[in-house]
Order: sequence, then C-alpha cells, then structure tokens
Amino acid sequence: MSLKVIAGMARGRLLKTLPQDDLSIRPMLGRMKKSIFDIIQFKVPDSNFIDLFAGVGSVGVEALSRGAKEVTFAELSNVSLSLIKHNVNMLGFNDRAKIVKCDVIKDFGLLQDKYDIVFMGPPYKDGDKKALALTYSALKNVVRYDVLKDDSVLIAQKHIKEPVGKVAGLECFRVEKYGDTVISFYKRIINIKFRKR
Repeated sequence: MSLKVIAGMARGRLLKTLPQDDLSIRPMLGRMKKSIFDIIQFKVPDSNFIDLFAGVGSVGVEALSRGAKEVTFAELSNVSLSLIKHNVNMLGFNDRAKIVKCDVIKDFGLLQDKYDIVFMGPPYKDGDKKALALTYSALKNVVRYDVLKDDSVLIAQKHIKEPVGKVAGLECFRVEKYGDTVISFYKRIINIKFRKR
C-alpha cells in the first residue's frame, strides 16, 4: 500500500510503510485522511498536535506538512517507531517532531502537555485477530491527564462495532462514517461557574 502526503510542503511525497500483507499496522485511507484534514484545516497551522497509536506516522506527518508547530508521535511498536523516524527524517521534519515510545493506555502520563489537536487511531484487533476496543480507555485518559485546551479538538477513529460510552468532560459534536470506520470529533466541556451576587 502506498501512502502519500496529501497537502502542504511535502505534498505528493511517499511514506515508507509495511508490506501490504503485514496486518500489524492499519494505515488510514487517503480519502478518510483528506476528509479529516478538510474539517480541521484552519486549526492545523501553528498547532501543537499529537498522534496517538501513531502507526507509521501518516496522520502526524500530514499535520507537519500542513504547518503544525510540533507533532508528538506516541507509539509502542518498535517497527512503527522505526518507520516514523524514517518518514520524519526523510521529509526533514525532525525539528518539529517528538517521538515517544509508550503504551497509550498504560503510560499516558508520559504525554502530559497541552495539545490543540489530539488524534487517536487505535488498532482494532491484536495479533490473534481479537477485538481490542481501546478507544474508550484512551478517551478517558485524555480527560484524566487534562491534555486539552479550552478550544482543542479531539478526533477518535474506531470500528463501527466498537462500543464507546459517553466520557465525562467530553462532548461529541460531529460524527463521520467511512465504511466500517467511524470518526468522532470531540471538544472539552468547560465548566462555567458564575459567582453569586
């Protein structure tokens, strides 16, 4: 499968990915990525962006190409980390990329910063093809570790059959469906307290 950068300074450049028969990483389809970035296009320039479960880094690299100030790539797999480093180096984005080896569910504390855009595309299945259902836990961690600014956007990609309950502190304001994939857009719920007169 060939992965291309869609827009920005690296437009048209090919990213290194795994052979097509290796299912351990599931890169995002180009049309889905284009649709997401069309929706958030005005927030990307100068943003602090994080790509959770980053895979080969195609979403984070797209953000860098479109002018993000800094992108953090969070990934556990050594194969994925190697591919992210290769892609970032190849495109000359080293100075704006931060690559963190971590389990997004267990080690989220390593990512404590404030991000303008949070993207998460967790794997749907493990090596034995068992459903993982990581989205709800990852959403709860985003709230628990308070990484969103008041005007941040959180984007979660999941399988259509994966159940995701309501998460306290987050409001889902937009949902897009692409085949068996659902993309949900969230914002932080800001508690406004008025003083008594």
